[in-house]
Amino acid sequence: MKQYDPQTARQTILKRTPPDEFPVSARVMDNIEKLFGERLTAEAAVTRILKDVRTRGDAALQDWTKRLDSLDLKPAPVSTALIQSALDSITSAQRDALEKAAARVEAFHKKQPLTSWFTNELGGTVGQIIRPIQRVGLYVPGGTAPLPSTVLMSAIPARVAGVKEIVVVTPPKKMQNAEGGMQNQNSSIDPIILAACAVAGVDEIYPLGGAQAIAALAYGTETIRPVDKIFGPGNLFVTLAKRQVYGVVGIDGLAGPTETVVIADDSANPSWVAADLLAQAEHDLLASAILLTPSQTLIQKVQAEVANQIEQRSRADIIVASLENRGGAVLTHDLAEAVDLANEYAPEHLALSVTEPWRWAEKVNNAGGVFMGEHSFEVLGDYLAGPSHVMPTGGSARFASPLNVWDFVKIVSLVALDDKTAQAVGPTAATLAQSEGLDGHANAALLRTMDDRP
Repeated sequence: MKQYDPQTARQTILKRTPPDEFPVSARVMDNIEKLFGERLTAEAAVTRILKDVRTRGDAALQDWTKRLDSLDLKPAPVSTALIQSALDSITSAQRDALEKAAARVEAFHKKQPLTSWFTNELGGTVGQIIRPIQRVGLYVPGGTAPLPSTVLMSAIPARVAGVKEIVVVTPPKKMQNAEGGMQNQNSSIDPIILAACAVAGVDEIYPLGGAQAIAALAYGTETIRPVDKIFGPGNLFVTLAKRQVYGVVGIDGLAGPTETVVIADDSANPSWVAADLLAQAEHDLLASAILLTPSQTLIQKVQAEVANQIEQRSRADIIVASLENRGGAVLTHDLAEAVDLANEYAPEHLALSVTEPWRWAEKVNNAGGVFMGEHSFEVLGDYLAGPSHVMPTGGSARFASPLNVWDFVKIVSLVALDDKTAQAVGPTAATLAQSEGLDGHANAALLRTMDDRP
């Protein structure tokens, strides 16, 4: 794990890269050329997939699943029997863990107020009505590991918010037969994902991934009805697809690689700090795990611990690449400078492994989640602390929030003014309308103030 000074860190590991500028590997570009017969950009490839699904529906979904996932699957929801079978197939410890995590996530989100309100103080009645979104789609990444926690962290806030229909799409798992070839599966979703869907109260599940899954949720097909809003992280193609369908449907945001910043002082346990950094780095090659500290001694101890603990990790290759390219330790002048750097970076996760975390939490402006002290480590937030682990990435914590029940509702404004108020404020509305050159607006307002009105 490399060490940086603050200025160098700002130009390297703490420098934000816009989504459009993320490098696309030569392997990905070669695959695109193989699929389309020409060297398209990732954006252009996504555009073609979206158009194909929008035009050909289920047939396009089947084609793209076969071409990209090597599975010949007709679009169809996973059966209730198969979901129950998956729930029965996991271990009792796994089911207990899912249920305990679900209970904590649900209890947390039930504390978030969702209240319509009305007032008579402005004449008549005005207010806001809270209504849940009717149908939402949740993208659950497949990648190199199943993520049942993402099911819980997305579906449970939706359920608490009152969403009527929750749809999950997740990439089908590639299965091999005894001869090593690909075999068709009615459903090739990991049982732990299906079990999490059952625990979370998901209504429909489809073995479908990539840009084609986003297209199905946005436009609908013969089998899959369109949703009103799409949630969930994914790879570059999923992210680009979400951006392109925005406006046809709502989206929660554009998720980038996961990231954690640990601010630590001499009181921090170097073994725990190292473990927290490695836990983040093992997600993928683009994950960011960064230590900010004024202690040179701590950096040296953490570096030694990282080197020792990597040898014990099953995803060591991913961790090494992540730390090499996007991680490191930054030696700051003091904790105040560390907090300033964190606020500039606006990390998804900010862990305060310091003596007085509450003192420094008051100075944090930009972070998806703040983890207070070494017993509130980020991994607990991943699974069952309570808040959703779907948090803003890529610096969007400057303006965005973690996934919560408000993401699954909408506000309907209510206006019920009485006659006296309409007459009193009508001339003001007319003046503003005339200032905008909209005499029809002005006339509609003034008619209500005339003595000979009906």
